[in-house]
Amino acid sequence: MVTRPVRPTTQIQTVVGLDPNVAAALRSHLAEVADTAVLTIVEEVPSYAGAWSGRMGEVIRNAVQLALGGFLTLATRQDAEAPPKAPAIEGAYQLGRGEARSGRTVEALLAAYRIGARASWRDMSGVAVEAGVDSGQLARFAELVFAYIDELSAASVAGHTDELESSGRVRQRNLERLARALLTGAPADAVAAAAERADWTAPATLTALVLPESQVSHALTALDPRTLQPSDDVPGLPEGHASLLVPGTGSATSRRTLLRALRGTDAVVGPGVPWLDAAASYRRALRCSDLGIEGLVDSDEHLASLVLTADASARDDLRARVLAPLADLRPSTAEKLTDTLRSWLLHHGRRDAVAEELFVHAQTVRYRVGQLREIYGDRLEDPAFVLDATLALA
Repeated sequence: MVTRPVRPTTQIQTVVGLDPNVAAALRSHLAEVADTAVLTIVEEVPSYAGAWSGRMGEVIRNAVQLALGGFLTLATRQDAEAPPKAPAIEGAYQLGRGEARSGRTVEALLAAYRIGARASWRDMSGVAVEAGVDSGQLARFAELVFAYIDELSAASVAGHTDELESSGRVRQRNLERLARALLTGAPADAVAAAAERADWTAPATLTALVLPESQVSHALTALDPRTLQPSDDVPGLPEGHASLLVPGTGSATSRRTLLRALRGTDAVVGPGVPWLDAAASYRRALRCSDLGIEGLVDSDEHLASLVLTADASARDDLRARVLAPLADLRPSTAEKLTDTLRSWLLHHGRRDAVAEELFVHAQTVRYRVGQLREIYGDRLEDPAFVLDATLALA
């Protein structure tokens, strides 16, 4: 495969000129700093959790150590015109290509750079201070760290882009088509064929998310790299919103993990369903978003509301039928008796609980329930009426 030449996007002019003793101390801690950076990335960027085993894990470890080694070479130079360490730039470029082939987004890659830079700077600055670096050198050292990270991350983004523009572009388009087929409930054989074309291994379950478009990039950095996102408009999506299909969350444990990963977003999380039934999860998430609840919303926690709002006009008709015997009363009296009936049903006739909820005396509750018995008669003991009234007034 032909790749374009990798050149630095900026020329790093900062000269630190580290004292040889400081440089030696830093070099002796190089492997430890690299390992800490890797572990921090794993902890803070969930899409990298499974990336450290096998060949790709070795590539990433080598890239981190190569980058840190190249940085120390820059930090000890005395000549401002000396070029950045070419092998580190090339390594960053190849890392970007590999991340694209692994299905990770450029947002996740840049998040890994930011977090790795922060962890590396914390450890290296501590070692440098212990080795006696002066304040002027420490300031230039910090400037060089962030200029160097900009250089490496730009090279990785270039590699990621090149890979997608070549072998990755077709697969990405196939993944987007697969997502749309799932969300629109296409026939199972068509969906299976789309998954095969996209070289996508189906998980046991999928969970649909509905969230603002502005939060998609942030969410993707925390989600499984196999997460699907349609590029075309999907029926039913509110304007300015997007949908994602996240593998897994069929168990309570994995669902809690997903909800933790989405903290800080306004995502509505549908149920985990068999992967071919993803459209059902999407429909549930859409209906839950219509409830108008703010913040991160777990649809599993709002099932009763979803049932009660499934057919709004039918519920209005049911409420009107249940409350018809109160229609001839004064509005204020009808309202008080409606509140009492609702509380009496939900508290199974426990007078003290009803009084506490309505902030009235227990004798007042007794009087109102007596009025209700006069109006409704034996229907208050009829299980069918009790069910209708509970649904209508809940």
